[in-house]
Amino acid sequence: MDFKSFIVTFSSLILATCLFYSIGHLFTIPWLMFQPVIKFNQKGFHMFIGSLTPLILGLIVCYITEKIYIHIRH
Repeated sequence: MDFKSFIVTFSSLILATCLFYSIGHLFTIPWLMFQPVIKFNQKGFHMFIGSLTPLILGLIVCYITEKIYIHIRH
């Protein structure tokens, strides 16, 4: 993997993940939303960051983009 290929796949990951999180917030879809919650109590704290589904979908898009880019390039 060269630098140009890395830039294409990494930017597709960032773009797709941001797009899925934006769609989740725009249409209020809980499994596509980023909702950081920190709760403190006497025993400690509990942290919940929200859905990781957009990140997983972004990784899938990144993989597909890399395969397409490599196929077109060679």
